[in-house]
Amino acid sequence: MNRKFLTCSALLLSILVVGHVSAQEKSAEKPENLAIYRVTPTKVNDLVHTKLDVSFDYAKRYLNGKEWVTLKPHFYPTDSLTLDAQGMDIKTVALVGTKGNTPLKYVYNDNKLFITLNKKYTNAEKYTIYIAYTAKPDELKVKGSAAITDAKGLYFINPDGTDKDKPTQIWTQGETESSSAWFPTIDKPDQKTTQEISMTVKSKYTTLSNGKLVSQKPNADGTRTDTWKMELPHSPYLFMMAIGDFKITKDTYKGKEVNYYLEPKFAPYAKQIFGKTPEMMKFYSETLGLDYPWNKYAQVVARDYVSGAMENTTSTLHGEQIQKTDRELLDGNEEGTIAHELFHQWFGDYVTAESWSNLTMNESFATFGEVIWHGHDAGKDAEDKSRYEKLQSYISSTKNGESPVLARFHYADKEDMFDNVSYAKGSVILYALKNQMGDAAFYKSLNKYLTTNAFKNGETHQLRLAMEEVTGKDWSPYFNQWYYNGGHPILAVDYDYSGEKATIKVKQTQDSAVQTFTLPVKVDIYAGGKKISKEILINSREQTFSFEVSTKPDLIDFDVDKIIVGELNDNKVAENYYFQYKNAPTYANRIEAIQFIMQSKAKSGQQILLAGLKDPSGDLRALSIDGLNLEDAQIRTAALPVLLQLAKTDKDTEVKAAAISKLAETGDQGYKELMVASTKDRSYRVIAAGISGLAKLAPQESLTALATLDQDTKTHIAPSIATLYISDPKDEHEDFYANIATKGNRNEVFAVIGQYFQYLRANTNPTVTEKGLQNINRAIERLKLQAYLNKQLSTAYEATAQGKSTQAKSSNGEAKANLNKQAELFKKAAADLGKE
Repeated sequence: MNRKFLTCSALLLSILVVGHVSAQEKSAEKPENLAIYRVTPTKVNDLVHTKLDVSFDYAKRYLNGKEWVTLKPHFYPTDSLTLDAQGMDIKTVALVGTKGNTPLKYVYNDNKLFITLNKKYTNAEKYTIYIAYTAKPDELKVKGSAAITDAKGLYFINPDGTDKDKPTQIWTQGETESSSAWFPTIDKPDQKTTQEISMTVKSKYTTLSNGKLVSQKPNADGTRTDTWKMELPHSPYLFMMAIGDFKITKDTYKGKEVNYYLEPKFAPYAKQIFGKTPEMMKFYSETLGLDYPWNKYAQVVARDYVSGAMENTTSTLHGEQIQKTDRELLDGNEEGTIAHELFHQWFGDYVTAESWSNLTMNESFATFGEVIWHGHDAGKDAEDKSRYEKLQSYISSTKNGESPVLARFHYADKEDMFDNVSYAKGSVILYALKNQMGDAAFYKSLNKYLTTNAFKNGETHQLRLAMEEVTGKDWSPYFNQWYYNGGHPILAVDYDYSGEKATIKVKQTQDSAVQTFTLPVKVDIYAGGKKISKEILINSREQTFSFEVSTKPDLIDFDVDKIIVGELNDNKVAENYYFQYKNAPTYANRIEAIQFIMQSKAKSGQQILLAGLKDPSGDLRALSIDGLNLEDAQIRTAALPVLLQLAKTDKDTEVKAAAISKLAETGDQGYKELMVASTKDRSYRVIAAGISGLAKLAPQESLTALATLDQDTKTHIAPSIATLYISDPKDEHEDFYANIATKGNRNEVFAVIGQYFQYLRANTNPTVTEKGLQNINRAIERLKLQAYLNKQLSTAYEATAQGKSTQAKSSNGEAKANLNKQAELFKKAAADLGKE
């Protein structure tokens, strides 16, 4: 699964002016919850085969199902069976026999179906249970997580067709244990079963499920029954269905079907969105020494999806953010997500984590898969950038070097496992292990793990044993440190030179409760025009390393391969960073140097930023642009021609937009023509920069240019328009904000809600204020954003109410009355949010 976490960044940035606010934080887990050791579920019965026959009641949002589930005792004889069945009406439970079905006694309680079998079965005997049932997912009271915002298993999207802007769809989401909301099963990851699903749907709809479409039968009532068969076993949470008006674009890999299911509007761009999939399949197959193990691979895009994407076996389901036109793709794609879900077909589907405690065996690997794909596709710089971003994502979620254990057997809720430890940290731990082990041994070990546990379940110890068998080395110390203990090192590193010796002092400063780490580190010493490479071993809280060097080093490059999963604070000075950017130019070294220059604001560093304008990485070119000091005449003279060239011709739209914005900051009217031309670009990002830039140079002309844009473009640059209207808070602009608040999805609302508030604060019409505050409140309720926004907006509203009251005291007449009315409205809105 690829997560998509909501953030409040747009809102926070836009309301900081009225008071300090902080991002929503997850409350601390109670120690008593963490005292429970989360064992792998005991197997009493094993799933063998699951056959489903389902149809749908769109009006009621029900699934009417018939199930034939075949099982056998795992080891010990048993005369009972317990199935997970969430929020269902159970109509029939019977044993399937050669002479017909025999009703069985059962108790349905607390989302569990307790069945008494007709006799005691041994593990040499299979038996099949028939169940007739109705699933009612919309009546199920369940909670999701930060990664998966809902957990009702089966979703009806616009089933009555009342929303003309949204297609009618049905789709499922099984992870973690939600498949049992639409069919009775043993809903645990350590179960594996083959499957057959027959779906009866309106004949106009396309269906998708796991495995192969084996038959399509038209029915007399205008419906069609599609049967999908999965002949290889997989876990119940990976079962899937998707039903809707999808257009299929066909591709292949080694003769296997590779299909892309998209809404008709986006079908023309299917190959631009997903077209690298066959090459990804080839790369992963060759890298792992195990060819893609399933009979087909499909990717479908669903509306209102509750996460980023889900790696259902043979059939990945994506959220709508991946569905883009060719114009949208100019500003970036979701290739990392596509790679992530595909790598899961090996790590997660072919071999599945045996419990949620071992989620690292699924998610750390899929995130690692993203990293190595970027390297294969776009080169080492792209690979290094990807893992640098993973590391920073993990570190940003920690404090004092503390974080949960990776292979975690104590947690409050299984959903808590879907965090930056299981994903980001785990991926860079794997990369560091690859670095230590060597690529050949590492990938042979992964092949050993996969083939040994094929179509079964795995855990971290099995990975370790595979690596030990391949390499002949005991990897327990590495696994004990990184998998079975938490946290990361924070290293204070001081460099010194005296008496022809370069000295490196290393102190581990992470919290004392966090373990002391053992870290093999490569060091390059650049001195006298030479590079001296050394290897050191850090294994205590404080150590000193000395090396004979004839002259003072220009740079000591600590952790050359940048594989330390932790933080590094050193005493390098400006000259070291300048040398580093030019002479030790890994991605991490370059971004670190640029960030130092931007923070220090040293004039001497500006030359490095000028060089950064030609950096091979687009994001570092954009970062260098941002850091340039154009108030310095010398830098201005050198930078302006380059910036103009970048604004016109750079292939990276982030760089083009950054250059346009930087030139607009000069206030030079000579760039007005560039701004106007930018508003006619194909890239939405460049158009947004042009509109914003024109607003700085010629405000009225920016509004004129904005009026000439088509509605599609306006929709895509909504955040820029929302910012522009703050300084032009006319009553008629309220409709723009209202439309997004009323119809926008979560990301769209987050992108403008802060500006909406600022517009309402700047506007002087109480009628507009009242309408706008109501729209914001309804958006919060519609999208269930209370936990993210109520506290922040309440604070902002209260401060605005006070400000309006103060203004009213020095006003008179209609203006005074309007200000007082607005103050009342903001105060009431703040109070209403505070109650929820």
